[in-house]
Amino acid sequence: MKLFYRVLIHLLIGIAVVLSAWAVCFYMAIVDEINDEVDDSLEDYSELIIIRSLAGEQLPAYDSGSNNQFFLKGVSEDYAHTHENICYRDTMVYIEEKGETEPARILTTIFRNEQGQCYELSVFTPTIEKEDLREFIFQLLIGLFGMLFITIVLINVWVFHQSMKPFYVLLGWLDNFRLGQLNKPLHNPTHTTEFRKLNDAVHRFTKHSEDVFEQQKQFIGNASHEVQTPLAVCQNRLEMLMEDEELNEKQLGEIMKTYETLEYVSKLNKSLLLLSKIDNHQYSEVKAVCLNDVLHRYVEDYQEVYAYRKIHFQLEEKGRMVVQMNEVLATVLVTNLLKNSFVHNVNGGTVRVVVDKQMIMFGNTGDDTPLDNEHIFERFYQGHKKEGTTGLGLAIVAAICSQFGIQIIYRFEGGMHCFRCTYR
Repeated sequence: MKLFYRVLIHLLIGIAVVLSAWAVCFYMAIVDEINDEVDDSLEDYSELIIIRSLAGEQLPAYDSGSNNQFFLKGVSEDYAHTHENICYRDTMVYIEEKGETEPARILTTIFRNEQGQCYELSVFTPTIEKEDLREFIFQLLIGLFGMLFITIVLINVWVFHQSMKPFYVLLGWLDNFRLGQLNKPLHNPTHTTEFRKLNDAVHRFTKHSEDVFEQQKQFIGNASHEVQTPLAVCQNRLEMLMEDEELNEKQLGEIMKTYETLEYVSKLNKSLLLLSKIDNHQYSEVKAVCLNDVLHRYVEDYQEVYAYRKIHFQLEEKGRMVVQMNEVLATVLVTNLLKNSFVHNVNGGTVRVVVDKQMIMFGNTGDDTPLDNEHIFERFYQGHKKEGTTGLGLAIVAAICSQFGIQIIYRFEGGMHCFRCTYR
């Protein structure tokens, strides 16, 4: 979730809680204020009735046309002692003139005349519909929340756009930053202290990463070169030694094994160096490469090399597959898959290559069991060890495909091991 939406959600939740609390307090304050005003009116009316009653004057009519009405009755001494002198409460009363029940506020008080007779006076007046008031406040709250929501969204969009602009500039620059390539300098002026510190930290980190990358690249290149040179010297000396006629068959066999081991180490060193260069994006030159043409240049050589195994080669060209990639790596991709199809085949087997505009597929006969699809492209993984192979061929293929947006998948279909490269 984006930072803007996360902040906005938390802000709206906070506003909803505050508005809800405000609505409750507002409702209670209004009701309390209304009750105070009504109670004052009831007190004045009850005092008028009590004064007239004690003075023996005529009491107001039960229905005088006003909202105030009263009931006066005599009560016992025990009743007067067990009830409060003054009591306010809300209740529902029946209004005869309207023929309906309405909410009312009632004041009940007990007083004595000069003879000590106790009377209970109940004065009431219609009051507000509290249920209607609650609905009104709820509707008001919804409307207020809606207006605040729209206002907050608009203000947050503007504030975030202005305040977070340096942050998003920095994110965009980091998205486009690539080790080993010429990157644009970071130009992100800001007056915000935190963003200035973040810019400085990112600049130091990327500068350190570029320095380490260059050191690693130089070290790998130098180490590979330094290792390759003595390997080549050892191989040459072994070749010269094998020409010695005084060697017996056993000695010659041991020398041959040593030579083959050195040859394997030399291949392994070259493969690891190639993988390192691919991972470090050192093959940066990209152009349109037709994989059909690359395939035609090398398929005949492989047929000649593996002719002794009598492998049947089939090529189906349904279109020309053109890919935007480095030409050297395109050659490595095709030759590694082609070599893999011959090396891991069986004598008298079949290699089938299908090419169209968006896909090239290499299929070969071999073992009757499928390979481990989860580990087949891992470095040094070999389902069945083949003499002279390094276990890095498919790892190199996967690294090349990943760099240029090519999807490679393995399937065991119709008794054939198929590697399909798709480019869109």
